[in-house]
Amino acid sequence: MPIGHAAHLVAAADRGGGYASLEERAVIRVITIDREYGSGAAAIAKKVAERLGWKLWDQLLTNQIARLLDCDSRTVEKREEKRDPVFYRLFRAFMRGSYEGSLNAPKLKIVDADCIREVAERVVKDAAEEGNCVIVGRGAAYYLQPRSDAFHVFIYAPFESKVRRLQADGNSEHEAVHLAEAVDRDRADFIKQYFGVEWPDRHRFHLMINSIQGDEWAI
Repeated sequence: MPIGHAAHLVAAADRGGGYASLEERAVIRVITIDREYGSGAAAIAKKVAERLGWKLWDQLLTNQIARLLDCDSRTVEKREEKRDPVFYRLFRAFMRGSYEGSLNAPKLKIVDADCIREVAERVVKDAAEEGNCVIVGRGAAYYLQPRSDAFHVFIYAPFESKVRRLQADGNSEHEAVHLAEAVDRDRADFIKQYFGVEWPDRHRFHLMINSIQGDEWAI
């Protein structure tokens, strides 16, 4: 049986409980993995993709967004899954609404959260159409909700575990605590602004995993 078949995800289901037959179940062609920062989701997603023989859309997704926006990947990394700062949103509103702004706007090549989100949605949906892929974050679980061939996973961990993992990556304890708090706050604000829900909006996920059990267990 093909490794991507939904049967691998529902093999433990009670066959006598009125479920559809294995043949009637949809084939899973896309796995999205949303995550808390420091939960180890990136490493877990990479190994899941390797075991399935599927394409991993993580850094590749950032690189593709940067290519389409004709900018450096680091520029995208600074703004993806975030809201623009208040002062920037005010500046952008001025630029769009003023006479001077309308004259200068074509000359300015601004890469902001709005344009990154728009391109990210396109890249995520194109990746899903291609299929056989694992997509990490970037709102993928929300963009792909209507797809019956997508399986949505959320990976989380206790705060102390996330701090330890971030320290193991070379951050000081102070840096690790700040990152664990700030990055998830940015992601929550991003999801709230663009999807109108409280992150992570649990009912959108088929599976939620506490990675403190270990990466191999999660995989």
